[in-house]
Amino acid sequence: MIRRGKTAEKSSLLSWRGVSASVASSWSQDHLTHIQSTWPASSTTKLAPQRQKLQLQTRLVQRHLQRMKTLYDYSRGSRSSMLIDSSHYQTCLTTTSRPKTLADVTSQDHTTLLLQRTLHAPNLPHLLFYGPPGTGKTSTVLALSKQLFGPLLFRTRVLELNASDERGISIVRTKIKDFAKQQLSGLPPGAEGEEYKKKYPCPPFKIVVLDEADSMTQDAQSALRRTMETYSRITRFCLICNYVTRIIDPLASRCSKFRFKSLESGDAKRRIEEIAEKEGVRMEDGASEVLVKCAEGDLRRAITYLQSAARLVGAVAGVGAGPVAKRGKKRKVAEDDEGDADAMDVDSNTTAQPTTQLPPITIRIIEEIAGVIPTTVIDRLLTGILPPSTKTTSTPYDLIASAVTDLIADGWSATQLLGQLYTALVFDETHDVPDKAKNKVLGVFSEADRRLSDGADEQLVVLDLCLRAQGAIVETVV
Repeated sequence: MIRRGKTAEKSSLLSWRGVSASVASSWSQDHLTHIQSTWPASSTTKLAPQRQKLQLQTRLVQRHLQRMKTLYDYSRGSRSSMLIDSSHYQTCLTTTSRPKTLADVTSQDHTTLLLQRTLHAPNLPHLLFYGPPGTGKTSTVLALSKQLFGPLLFRTRVLELNASDERGISIVRTKIKDFAKQQLSGLPPGAEGEEYKKKYPCPPFKIVVLDEADSMTQDAQSALRRTMETYSRITRFCLICNYVTRIIDPLASRCSKFRFKSLESGDAKRRIEEIAEKEGVRMEDGASEVLVKCAEGDLRRAITYLQSAARLVGAVAGVGAGPVAKRGKKRKVAEDDEGDADAMDVDSNTTAQPTTQLPPITIRIIEEIAGVIPTTVIDRLLTGILPPSTKTTSTPYDLIASAVTDLIADGWSATQLLGQLYTALVFDETHDVPDKAKNKVLGVFSEADRRLSDGADEQLVVLDLCLRAQGAIVETVV
């Protein structure tokens, strides 16, 4: 009987010699023939399990052999079937388009104005940035740090941690505390240090940036409070969170609070168009407005949608590459005044084409990437929910049930449906829903949202939502 370990070992040896999978098949068949010839003729019933086992081993050998042969061919240079497209490793636009200075931060004028004054002050308080995601909290503190310390001292004076990953008390007691008690790194001696000091303030302290600090445990926040007090002479802390209520009061009282609001549509649209022009991306009329609307005030999400749409239509021509993207150019590097290099990969297989010949990003592409449910699907649901124009005010159950079943079967998000359906029923005046019915519908939507957050079945939640909303509207109309 052949053991599996020896089979795998022999198949590996055979595969690295470049033999075909038929060799392994004939090899196992020889063993099967040998067993048939040596096994007593009266024991044919005992031969069936052995035959099945050998056939299974043959399939395993063939599969493993094919895999090893592919690696063997690739190592010899036969890469025709394993081409790697460098566009899959494109640098994220949310990184390359991050503001370098406080003046570049979008739609946070009050916060940036106050922080600008700290550039000329000898001291800086502990900071607490809070607000919705994608509003520039992390970008603001990093831009402030770069303007304070410059490229030479930035890496030694600034520690950035994501508290959602490193959220325990051990991180506060080890990594954060060790950095906080370190001595300050000095400037270069002589004239070079004097010139550097004229360009950057270089205050006598370090900065610890704790992103998503609201994910830290209560014990970790309590331990951080003591660390902030002990090393406040040479270390400043900047806490960044989405929900300020999750920060304990003793910690929040030690910081200056800055609220970051959702970006206004005009500012977000202008920023998106600037990034699109810089990256060589064409958009049709109205695409930037739809992009901002789908992002719901989250500029990071809007930039991510833009990059996904550009890669989908092949509209990326390269960073600063002008009207033509040259063939074979893998990376285009743009350096700012501080020496930082932000690079965006360009598809090395892209044929040189003028930017004007590339297809623009359409509104429909953006809606598909953002997961926006088509208007026809929403209208089909509204046909069942809203009372008909005839005398009767009853709507058949089958109409709503079939629409919900098709919607879930098509893979549309129930959370996205709640948002679009809520907007259509409450804010769209064309449907003429009475205010009394809207009050009842709001309670239905809030309960459905809670059920989805708890992990309930999407089809049941959406079906219950539509039927209860239909009942509330019909009852009010009657």
